[in-house]
Amino acid sequence: MKKYSLGKTGIMVTELCFGALPIGPLQANISVEKGAKLIRTALEKGINFIDTAEGYKTYPYIKKALEGYNEEVIIATKSGAKTYQEMEQSIKDALAFLGRTYIDIFLLHAARVTPSVFEERAGALQCLQDYKAKGVLRAIGISTHAVEVVRRAAEIKEIDIIFPIINKIGIGIVGGSVIDMIKAISEAHKAGKGLYAMKALGGGHLINQLEEAFNFVRNIKGISSLAVGMVSSEELELNLKIFNDEEIPKGLFTQKIKPSKRLFISTFCKGCGTCVKTCPNNALSLENGKAVVDHKLCILCGYCNPVCPEFAIRLI
Repeated sequence: MKKYSLGKTGIMVTELCFGALPIGPLQANISVEKGAKLIRTALEKGINFIDTAEGYKTYPYIKKALEGYNEEVIIATKSGAKTYQEMEQSIKDALAFLGRTYIDIFLLHAARVTPSVFEERAGALQCLQDYKAKGVLRAIGISTHAVEVVRRAAEIKEIDIIFPIINKIGIGIVGGSVIDMIKAISEAHKAGKGLYAMKALGGGHLINQLEEAFNFVRNIKGISSLAVGMVSSEELELNLKIFNDEEIPKGLFTQKIKPSKRLFISTFCKGCGTCVKTCPNNALSLENGKAVVDHKLCILCGYCNPVCPEFAIRLI
């Protein structure tokens, strides 16, 4: 599989990145053993890059997958920490739960934010800088859905990596269009930032345009890798063929790949609105005292699930 450098970091990653969110408790909730086996298979078949986050609760899957594996694996994780102390704890937890002595990439987890995020979370960013200086982190940056945050990150010299949302229909992009995001990505690339992309399939909305959707993002100059969530060997097999530019056997997609799950709000919902405030895509709203989901806008990012105090949000 093709490998590309993430900007000026010198970190070489495969074009296909294993997105760890869907295998965990926020989405498919498959067993650690099964999830670890899928990650290990992906590594053995040539993928060297895994994207996760503190909030995804998938560290145990990755740690188990890496047991006895001696090849290089690049791990990117992220935290919603705002203060120095919170981020320091997030770094220590990642090291402990992943069984690593260093983390390759550590990002500010910042989906629904404005460019002021860098001032509002200055303590967390300073912590990342300090731990990079100590050699505990190889590169630091930000994960975001917002066009203006990508633009601002391109101007901040301490930022090495940007992880933006981008797909051919623009679903989930905050504060601009597909064209706006591509321009922001181009500016960041010219500034020497490393970029890898999320949600190329728009949270499953483009599942029936798989190759076209992936190739749209693959052809954006500056994007080194695409983080793609996978929960089955069939999905892995198909994605490997696409990213290795292999011929796809006729019928493989229709026979083996099922449409994505959907967000479901149970009757336990008390209408507190916490999920509505958290959703970066305006896919949730309150109607008659209950949360409702607009499936046309939902990209299954998983941010709403952990904040629900009633555990009323599920994927079915």
